[in-house]
Amino acid sequence: MQIFHTVSEIRHCVQNWNSTCERVAFVPTMGNLHAGHLQLVREAKRHANKVVVSIFVNPMQFGINEDFAAYPRTEIADCEQLAIEGCDLVFLPSIETIYAPTAQTLVSVSQISKNYCGAARIGHFDGVATVVCKLFNIVQPSVALFGLKDFQQFAVIQTLVRDLHLPIELIGVPTVREADGLAMSSRNGYLNEQERATAPKIYQTLQQARDDLLAGQTIADVEERAISVLTQSGFDVDYFKVARRSDLQSAMPNDDALIILTAVKHGKTRLIDNLRLDR
Repeated sequence: MQIFHTVSEIRHCVQNWNSTCERVAFVPTMGNLHAGHLQLVREAKRHANKVVVSIFVNPMQFGINEDFAAYPRTEIADCEQLAIEGCDLVFLPSIETIYAPTAQTLVSVSQISKNYCGAARIGHFDGVATVVCKLFNIVQPSVALFGLKDFQQFAVIQTLVRDLHLPIELIGVPTVREADGLAMSSRNGYLNEQERATAPKIYQTLQQARDDLLAGQTIADVEERAISVLTQSGFDVDYFKVARRSDLQSAMPNDDALIILTAVKHGKTRLIDNLRLDR
């Protein structure tokens, strides 16, 4: 496994692969890898001959008073795991490599970024769209893989690729969960013992909401009940919404391709999750 830090190194390598008709898959991460990330790498190997993983804690997607400085940096352990999984190349750029001091360009995906996490974390998805666009231009992969735990992020990147006519196939990989249902996340490590014990209630509430919707209960009643359950369980609920998967607008009674989205604060930790529903 090769480890590169500069744009010129990785471009030269990928160009050599392309010259021999190698198909390149890309998995962008912020490191502190867990089983969910490694599943992305395994899936990437099914779609390409070569797999590139980036590890970059992106300052642009952290808001004021968020955890950029405290976000775990575990590059050595991450690279060891990636080598075991058969990753071909790890890109470990510095902040200065990605954001030159003279940089003036911001990538913004307007409509689909507005609500949910976009409303609570102003500028977050501009940071995501900007860094993903930069990484796509640096790596120039054939296919890129993202976990679907952050469904809104995936929708933002889908829109970015479509609107800018980027020649990249996007693949969303289902959320990897702990045995008790909690969605795997680097931020789960921030939970104390009591918070970790109650955190599975998030997924349980999503499952109950799905069952209630399939039983014919109204969207408004399901959302209201779910917020009440989570609040009574000790969560500070940012949102719990039933939306259309196509555009993330609020679902109407006759919509059938749905996504149930939630974000909560548990202690000092913000957790997100979602559940797909077809009815």
